[in-house]
Amino acid sequence: MQDILHALPDLGSPTADSHAHLDMLEDPAAALANAALAGIVLVATVVDLTENERTFAELDGWLAAARDRLAAAGRPELTPPEVRIVVGAHPHNASAFTPAVARRMREAATWPRVAAFGELGLDYHYDHSPREVQQASFREQLDLANELGLPVIVHLREAHEDGLQILRDVGVPAAGCVLHCFTEDAPTAERFLELGCYVSFAGPVTFKKAEAIRDAARITPLDRLLVETDCPFLAPEPFRGRKNEPAFTTLNAAAVAVAKGVAPHEVAAAALANARRLYVRGE
Repeated sequence: MQDILHALPDLGSPTADSHAHLDMLEDPAAALANAALAGIVLVATVVDLTENERTFAELDGWLAAARDRLAAAGRPELTPPEVRIVVGAHPHNASAFTPAVARRMREAATWPRVAAFGELGLDYHYDHSPREVQQASFREQLDLANELGLPVIVHLREAHEDGLQILRDVGVPAAGCVLHCFTEDAPTAERFLELGCYVSFAGPVTFKKAEAIRDAARITPLDRLLVETDCPFLAPEPFRGRKNEPAFTTLNAAAVAVAKGVAPHEVAAAALANARRLYVRGE
């Protein structure tokens, strides 16, 4: 990574990766050190409670190793990003969303680093779980978030109409709702913004043929906008096709700034402020 840090834009302000999967990276500690070098000061990472919970056991070790790497790189004054954890059941795994998983979500909600429920929602592209099961899981997790006062991180793929209806039926949590990795057009974004949702933009906002996504970024107000990587997936241009990591959030923020016609530091600062509002309790 050190050899490509010079290819990342200087946004002029720190920012946040609002959606990552640190437990899927080959070297989470190195990724956290790289993120610090790139100006990422907050990372939200997802733990799917139907799969594994290694993040809870290993996060402190990743952060300690990241600090060691920063010192070895001659940057001991830098600290790794603050990490917050998002817990829930992905729509792919809705069939495994059992009462025991719901109880585990309720328990995890009391832990200091746990900041939100997710990624929950609907995925009609793969249909790894039956659609009616996905819908029931989505509703139950939304109910739990509303009850416990936590924000939700929502995954919708080829399912935005049903997702919108469920959010209307159950209610958007007062603590916040994020449409993660938004890849639809401006009119679709507008409908979720009208519900009070945040919209988060990942690597696809940088892709050459993604004008519709950039149009959605253009109409998303700064106080409702987030940037993310969804790493290790969806690396942005010019690194499309390689493993993604939180440091690449800077490329997504820069692309959003161009789409909106504002300075990069404005997008970076707004995305960080919004992420802190959602993920850091008391802010």
